[in-house]
Amino acid sequence: MPVHITGHIAYANWEETAVGSAEARPRLARASVTNNFTGGIEADRTTCEYTIAYVTEKTGTFTGMELLTGRLDGREGAFVIEQRGSFEPDGTVHCTFEVVPQTGTGELTGLRGTGNFTYRPGESPFPYAFSYELG
Repeated sequence: MPVHITGHIAYANWEETAVGSAEARPRLARASVTNNFTGGIEADRTTCEYTIAYVTEKTGTFTGMELLTGRLDGREGAFVIEQRGSFEPDGTVHCTFEVVPQTGTGELTGLRGTGNFTYRPGESPFPYAFSYELG
């Protein structure tokens, strides 16, 4: 049976660079991001890399990989999540994520799981939900 947990994410750093022309539409960018997770996942200063496709200046989609090192429900280890999401003209971000198979280490070996978050402008930290199984 999957275990369901919740918590919050706070952005610690966001560094974005254009790929190609910054004026082109659609345009690509990449971002190196650092997050802090609290709640069921406790992970400080995560490592995250996003590829972003801007359709307009304020809308688009993204994919990313994020390495979380810390604790999941008190169990120590690390794992990687793959993220997919979109952002709206008002700045709202919707994202789903899934544990990359075979990336769990330590007490998180065999971790499988999926989750999601919605960020709304001005909301920091913002909530996430995550369902997982071990083994």
